[in-house]
Amino acid sequence: MLRSRTVARLEADLLALRASAERAGMALACVFASSDEYEADLIRERRASGAFRPRRSLRRHLRLAALVGAFALAFLLA
Repeated sequence: MLRSRTVARLEADLLALRASAERAGMALACVFASSDEYEADLIRERRASGAFRPRRSLRRHLRLAALVGAFALAFLLA
């Protein structure tokens, strides 16, 4: 059985649909003007979190210094 819609109910549904469409449009809006801006911001954030730090760490330098010191000591004692 079909129910007939009143004009007021139809207008209310249309207003709700329009409001939903506007909210959806705002949700999909991007703050970046281009993909280049997005990529630059992404790289900036990753650098800030330390993702692009040099691979050589202090520990590696200390190991190298210890190894050189051990060889020097072995050379002097031999």
